Amino acid sequence: MRDAFISTLIKEARSNPRIELILGDLGFKIFDNYVSEFPDRVFDCGIQEQNMIGVAAGLSMTNRIVVTYSIANFQSLRALEQIRNDCCYNNRNVKIVSSGAGYIYGSLGMSHHQTEDISVLRGIPNLTILSPCDKYEGEACTKAMLNTDGTFYLRLGRGGEECLHTGPIKDFKIGKAYKLLDGKKGCILATGGISSFGYHIAKELGLGFASFPTIKPLDIDLINDVASKYDYIFTLEENNVIGGFGSGISEVLSQSKHNCVLDIIGINDEFISITGSRDYLLDKQGLSEEKIKERVIKKLGL
Repeated sequence: MRDAFISTLIKEARSNPRIELILGDLGFKIFDNYVSEFPDRVFDCGIQEQNMIGVAAGLSMTNRIVVTYSIANFQSLRALEQIRNDCCYNNRNVKIVSSGAGYIYGSLGMSHHQTEDISVLRGIPNLTILSPCDKYEGEACTKAMLNTDGTFYLRLGRGGEECLHTGPIKDFKIGKAYKLLDGKKGCILATGGISSFGYHIAKELGLGFASFPTIKPLDIDLINDVASKYDYIFTLEENNVIGGFGSGISEVLSQSKHNCVLDIIGINDEFISITGSRDYLLDKQGLSEEKIKERVIKKLGL
C-alpha cells in the first residue's frame, strides 16, 4: 500500500500545484519519481518530527496541501503536541502519512514499534484517521485525503499486502467500511495490513467480514447492521487493544440495543522487549493467522 500511496500522490500533484511533501530524513529512494517531477515541492526537515509538523502547519496557512512522511511511531508520538495544537486545533490542511504500522519495524526493537498510535490519536478532535488494508484502499484513502480539507493521519504498512478488493474502489467515501464477505453466526471487522488474516479466517469458517479503511469516523451504520445480524463480532487490528479500533466499535455498540458478543483482538497491553520479524512478533502476541483462528473457533464453539 505504500507504493500505492506514492503513485497516487504523484498523480494528484500533477493536477494540483498546491500539494507539497515534507520528509523526515527518510524515504528518498521511494520518492525518487516525485522528487524528479516536483523538485521545488519537496523539503527535508531532518530527524526532527516536531519541527516537521510545525513547518507543515505553517505552510498550510499559505493555501498549500502539505503531506508529511516519516516512520509511524516517531511522527505520531514524538510530534503529538504539534499534531494536536498546530494542526488539529487550527484545522490545518496537513496530511500526516506514517509508514511502518504495528510491528513492521519489529527487528529494530520496541522504540520502532507503532502499537499505540490509533489509541493516542483517536481522542484528538478534528483529526480523520485512515488505515487501509491493501493497495486499493491505499489509493482511495490517499486521493480522498488530498481532496478533503482538514488534518488527516494515514497509517500505512511497508508494502506487499495482499489485495482483498478485486480492483479499484469506485464508491470510496471517508467514513465508509466495506463488507467483503457474508456469513453466519459471526463477523470479523478489521483494519490495516493485518486484515488479510481476518479475511482468510472468515472465508474458511463461513463468517462475515468487513474492512474499515476509516477508523475515525467509523461507519456506524455498517456496525449496527452487522450487530443486528450476527451473534458474535470480532475486531482485528495491529494496535493496542486499549483505546484502538476495537474500542471504537465497542463505543458504538454500547449506545445500541443489540445483544451481540464482542471480542477485541489486537496487541496486548504490554511492551515487547525482544526483536524479530513482524510475523514473529505477531505470533508472540497471539496474532498469527493460525492463533487468531483458534481463538475465533473457541469463542464460537465450532
